[in-house]
Amino acid sequence: MKRLIVTADDFGLDLAVNEAVEQGHRRGILSAASLMVAAPAASDAVARAKRLPELGVGLHLVLVDGRPVLPPGEIPDLVGPDGRFLSDPFRAGIRIFFSAVARWQMEREIRAQLDAFRATGLALDHVNAHHHFHTHPTVANCLIRLAPEYGIKAVRVPYERPVQAWRATGDRLAARLGAWLTQAHWTRRLKRRLDRAGIFHNDCVLGLSDTGAMRKERVKSYLEHLPDCVSELYVHAATSHWAGIEAWPSHYECAGEFEALTDAGVLAALKAQGLKSMPFAGLTREAA
Repeated sequence: MKRLIVTADDFGLDLAVNEAVEQGHRRGILSAASLMVAAPAASDAVARAKRLPELGVGLHLVLVDGRPVLPPGEIPDLVGPDGRFLSDPFRAGIRIFFSAVARWQMEREIRAQLDAFRATGLALDHVNAHHHFHTHPTVANCLIRLAPEYGIKAVRVPYERPVQAWRATGDRLAARLGAWLTQAHWTRRLKRRLDRAGIFHNDCVLGLSDTGAMRKERVKSYLEHLPDCVSELYVHAATSHWAGIEAWPSHYECAGEFEALTDAGVLAALKAQGLKSMPFAGLTREAA
């Protein structure tokens, strides 16, 4: 059965991102957003989310390339001299895997971000991580262990089906196969761990190899070729883009991704499938 979740990442990063989330949900296909609780515009994001009761808001866990919730002095093994998390996911992952102290600091920071989300009063729709860092086995194990305590009911699995995605878009086959070769083991392992823990997840993502380039033509093509499973299409949308939006490469077409959320052709393509996008909470309601 075809089901679709449409998520905007980096909610709270900037007012332009928050506006895209609100308008993409009110006027378009957006059904979920992932909140960076320590980001500069997080308070504005929370205020907007409270006006959008049907929007599924989850935690966009940040452990690399961003700001921590805890004071940097309390997690020195996770941050650089500037007080921000390490920008290199590989280096950060090695440190967390081999250092017991770094793992202890990581769990404290994960708890702090979950506590900060809880303090917003919003229902926790899902959890994922910046740069998909939750596929790291140490991070995944921590989230699964904390799930009962924090009510984590759904987690993104960033698994792209490369050939199916290529058939939908007609390009980037080599990049898609390369991503699959490096990530398939970890995403399949994450799926198994989530299934054993009774935590819901999507079956595949649409846009993994298209990050920053999910324009309306590409989104429409994905919707016209939806696989028979739970798909999550995710975007990095903003109403505008300038150097002040930290953590996004300059080549990201965020305004084009925002346009895709509300484009008439995209809306028609989804309607033609007889579908309405849903938040992750839709999976839990179906199982009830």
